[in-house]
Amino acid sequence: MFGKSSGYEYHSLSQRDSVYSDTPGLFSSHATFTHNNYDQRGHSFDYVPKVSQNDFTDKSQGLLSWICNLIVTFLVFLATFITFPISGWFVLKVVTNYERIVVFRLGRIRPPKGPGVVLVLPLIDQWQKVDLRTRAFNVPPCTVTTKDGGLVSVGADIQFRIWSPVMSVVAVQDLNASTRLTAQNAMMQTLSKKTMREIQTERIKLGEHLGMDMNEMTKPWGLEVDRVELILEGVLREPDGGHSGPVIMPPSVPGLEGLPGLEGLTGPIQQLAMHFLSQAAAPQSSQDSVSFTDELRSVPAVSVSCVDGLMDAVRSVLSEQLVQQVRACYHFQITTDSGLTNSYYVDLAQGAGACGVGVPPREPDVSLCMSEQDLLAMFEGGLRPFAAYSSGRLRVQGDLNTAMKLETLIKLLKTT
Repeated sequence: MFGKSSGYEYHSLSQRDSVYSDTPGLFSSHATFTHNNYDQRGHSFDYVPKVSQNDFTDKSQGLLSWICNLIVTFLVFLATFITFPISGWFVLKVVTNYERIVVFRLGRIRPPKGPGVVLVLPLIDQWQKVDLRTRAFNVPPCTVTTKDGGLVSVGADIQFRIWSPVMSVVAVQDLNASTRLTAQNAMMQTLSKKTMREIQTERIKLGEHLGMDMNEMTKPWGLEVDRVELILEGVLREPDGGHSGPVIMPPSVPGLEGLPGLEGLTGPIQQLAMHFLSQAAAPQSSQDSVSFTDELRSVPAVSVSCVDGLMDAVRSVLSEQLVQQVRACYHFQITTDSGLTNSYYVDLAQGAGACGVGVPPREPDVSLCMSEQDLLAMFEGGLRPFAAYSSGRLRVQGDLNTAMKLETLIKLLKTT
C-alpha cells in the first residue's frame, strides 16, 4: 500500500501535424508518447531518459552506488518498522485526489505517489506536493505593434494545469513565473505578426493558436495550457492607411447598459450583440461607423454651433455632485475642418469642476482625440461615447472605463 505508485500515466499528444490544423492539440493521459515528437535533450532529467513515460530506471547508477543505496534504504525501513507506530506520525502522508507527491530518495527521482496514504521515509526522502487542478492567471496589458503599423494594448487570461508532476518539479525551478513570462513573450510575438483587423475580429482563433504555441514551449515542463482568452484593452494608434475596421467590445463598459436591448449583457454576449447591431446599421450609412438611437431622444438636447459654445454649456452644469460621480480630468484634442488641432479640457476631479481652452491645469486621466463634428454630436446626444469609440471616430489614451464616464455629463446636459 505504501510503496505503490499512483498508476496514472502521463503522456503527451503531438501539438502539430504535418498538415496545419485549426484545432489546438492538447495533452492526454491515453496517447502514445514517443521520442519522434518530443526531444527532451538539455533538460535536468537527462539521466532518466524515459521519465516522461513513467520509466524511472536510472542506468547511470553504478553497482557500488546501487548497493549502498539498497543498504541505507533497508536500514531506514527497519528503523521505521521498529519505532512504529510512533514513526507513523512522521512517515505517513495523506494525499488528496487532486495532488501527487514527487519523491527524491537519496537525491534520485522516484515515481509520483498518491492519492491516498503514502509512505515517505525519514532522512533519505525529500518530497514535494504538486497540485494537478486547473489554475489561472492574467497577462497584464502589453503594448503591441501590429503588422500594419498600429498600436494596441492587449492582455490575456490563461488557464493551465499540470499533467506530469515529475516533469513540473525537475524541469523548471519556478513554474508559475516561467509560465507567465512564456505567455507574455508568446502573445507579443504572435500578435506582432497580425494586422489590427485580425486582432480585433479573430480573437478566439488567435487565442487557440496562441495556446498551441505555448503548449509547444511548456510541454517539457509537464504543463498544459487549456485556454487562452485575449483581451483588447484599447487601440492606442490607428494602423497606417486608415481605420482598423470592426472593434471587439471590451467585456464590460460603464454606460453600455443604456443601449436599447443590451441591458444585462456582458462579456462575449455583448461582443456578439455589437457585431450584429453594427452589421444591421451598415446599409443605412455610407460611412464605416456605428451609431445608436437614444431612448431619451424626446428630451430636448443641448444645441451648440461650436466647441466654445459647448464649453459654456458644460460650465453651466458643473457642480460638486457631478465631480463626486466622475472624479476624472479629460483632455480633448479636437481636429477642425481646416485640419487644425485645438485643445480643451474638462476637469471633474476636484472642487466644483472646471472647463476651458488649452491644456488642463493638472495631469489628465484620459486624453480623447476626435473631430469637432463628432464632439458636438456626442454632447448633443446624437452619438454615444462608446459608439464613437467602437467606430474609430473617438481615440482614447488612458482607461476606457474612465472615458465612458463622460456619459454622466452628457445625460446631465440633456436634462438642462
